[in-house]
Amino acid sequence: MANENSTSQKNNPAEKQDEKSTILVLVRHGNTATTGKVLPGRARGLDLSDDGKAQAEEVADRISTIENIAAIYASPLERAQQTAAPLGKRLNLEIRTSDLLYECDFGDWTGQELKELYKLPGWNQVQRSPSLFRFPNGESFVEMAERMSKFVELVQKSHRGQVVVAFSHADPIKTLLCSALGMHLDMFQRLVIATCSVSAISFASGGTLVLGSNWQKDFSIKAP
Repeated sequence: MANENSTSQKNNPAEKQDEKSTILVLVRHGNTATTGKVLPGRARGLDLSDDGKAQAEEVADRISTIENIAAIYASPLERAQQTAAPLGKRLNLEIRTSDLLYECDFGDWTGQELKELYKLPGWNQVQRSPSLFRFPNGESFVEMAERMSKFVELVQKSHRGQVVVAFSHADPIKTLLCSALGMHLDMFQRLVIATCSVSAISFASGGTLVLGSNWQKDFSIKAP
């Protein structure tokens, strides 16, 4: 939902974005056959379902109305690439693949059914203190947050004053929003990022502003 701000226009940072502000639009991939059932992680060969393909077309229609989109990035995984493809086609922009946008490396948990993972002692730590957790033979949440921060640095350096769209996965997007909101990483599970939902962050000389998160229908993003 979009942030509400009752302050006057004079004091509203959203109304005072200067020409150097950069907007990052974050999109989670669409539905797959295993969404909500399995933790696919970085396993290859998982495509969008028919519903996911329809979601990708719909979100492309909405995002393509945003002005000044300079670049489209996507995680290397098929479900993210396939979600990004319709927008790339509409805007005639190449999809730039970035490993920084990868799903978390769930290690030994990759491909496991969620109903079985819920029973593991580590699941409670994932929910309550993720900053202290590392997936067995995989990545930690801290490492995931750090690489998402590196992606922000890349965007700010390469696309200052423009709009960039990035297609990624739920947990990476949540960690980035958590950082932008000034929340401790242990709180990132309080955020919800639905499939093909849209979130947006503005980076300006005056500071960082979360324009909205988990938009699933109408939204409004003003180009810098």
